[in-house]
Amino acid sequence: MTVVTRFPPSPSGHLHLGGARTALFNWLYARHCGGELVLRIEDTDRARSTQASVDAILDALQWLGLDWQRGPYRQSERFDRYAEIIRRLVDDGHAYHCFCDAARIEALRESQKAAGQNPAYDRHCRDLGRQPSPGEAAVVRFKSPLAGRVAFDDAVRGPVTVDAAQLDDLVIARSDRAPTYNLCVVVDDIDMGVTHIIRGDDHTNNTPRQIPIFHALGAALPVFAHVPMILGADGRRLSKRHADVSVLEYRAQGILPEALLNYLARLGWAHGDREIFSADEMVELFDLAAINKSAAHFDPAKLLWTNQQHVRAAPRPRLAELLGAHLEQRGLNPAAGPPLADTVAAFAERAQTLQEMADKSAWLYADFDHYDPAAAKKHLRPAAAPALQALREAFAAVADDDWSAAAINRAIESVLEAQKLTLGRIAQPLRVAISGAAATPPIDATVQLTGRARTLSRIERALKWIAARTAAD
Repeated sequence: MTVVTRFPPSPSGHLHLGGARTALFNWLYARHCGGELVLRIEDTDRARSTQASVDAILDALQWLGLDWQRGPYRQSERFDRYAEIIRRLVDDGHAYHCFCDAARIEALRESQKAAGQNPAYDRHCRDLGRQPSPGEAAVVRFKSPLAGRVAFDDAVRGPVTVDAAQLDDLVIARSDRAPTYNLCVVVDDIDMGVTHIIRGDDHTNNTPRQIPIFHALGAALPVFAHVPMILGADGRRLSKRHADVSVLEYRAQGILPEALLNYLARLGWAHGDREIFSADEMVELFDLAAINKSAAHFDPAKLLWTNQQHVRAAPRPRLAELLGAHLEQRGLNPAAGPPLADTVAAFAERAQTLQEMADKSAWLYADFDHYDPAAAKKHLRPAAAPALQALREAFAAVADDDWSAAAINRAIESVLEAQKLTLGRIAQPLRVAISGAAATPPIDATVQLTGRARTLSRIERALKWIAARTAAD
């Protein structure tokens, strides 16, 4: 048997973390088993579905590297198939037309609530056995079993059993003939040969409603695996206040796709105490039995840590290309500074995201407007001026074609020796002078990356700033 999983997003918005994890688990299991992933766009809700959302979802999946073998199918293009199945269910006695209007349904619900009962349709039309007259409004309801139990063995939760008396005769076609969710997904899963349904546990209540439809259509049940939801640190359902934004927003923030996949996999799945995985390693190790039964908690700090591990391991040419894109988004010209590969080498251990790397290295590609106030107050003091002036002269004596870490270190050592200073006394003023801040890579790398001409001009600027500060005091 070929394993077939599916990812069926609703195109009413962007792909968020919960949906991305569902897509990942389906992708991992299909890959692990040598099977197929079906991509299905569930766009029967025409009022909320947009092409922009479809495009954004596809963009996010492609960025994450979650490819599919079949699709994308669109439910909106399968209405004839759903209509055929609905007619078949009615003809075979598994469904019926319901003529109760909205007023009767509402009155029924209110009376049931008043009696302390769960609102449910009373099956008033179940045994009428007639078709609607031309122009007569009617929905189609599925005949849920009246007695017994509906049971399935969930691959994550274990055995699940529901008393059939709790099931309503759900609507499978509205009065305008539009099919409903529970009918469409069952028909799609049967037609597409889906063998494993891996989805969020918010769908657990739908499964006992859908299983009788599988039976009515004479289809074998797929394996169900309901994955616990992702919660925020406060224990509430993940939302925008917990940074549950579009997956593409994480791309904009400089999160690597492999890092986001790694983090999402660990939100609900584990392989011992191991934290860092490549996509290939996850494919090899993934197993439904290893999915946790309890909800996972989203931790933004852990995501950043995971991303930093992947940044450190990523090929430098790839990081350089990504860094260049982030610099350009800030209006900076990557060609106006040191080679991007050199910048990546200096900052890869110092940045958790590509966005942070671009922020921290921006001073290498354009002049900054002001110094960090606290750093300037502490380090650009009158006492630092003689050493900065001496450094400028020593750096000026280094030829352009000899501008290297070794030559820079020799120049710095000559100033330290002449002025009888320690490196600690001179490194911080030099950093602030050429970068605007007190935190940079090692001082020789910082000066080398800045370049000879820019280093000289920025030291000169700092000396003028110190002089103006002294005059103001």
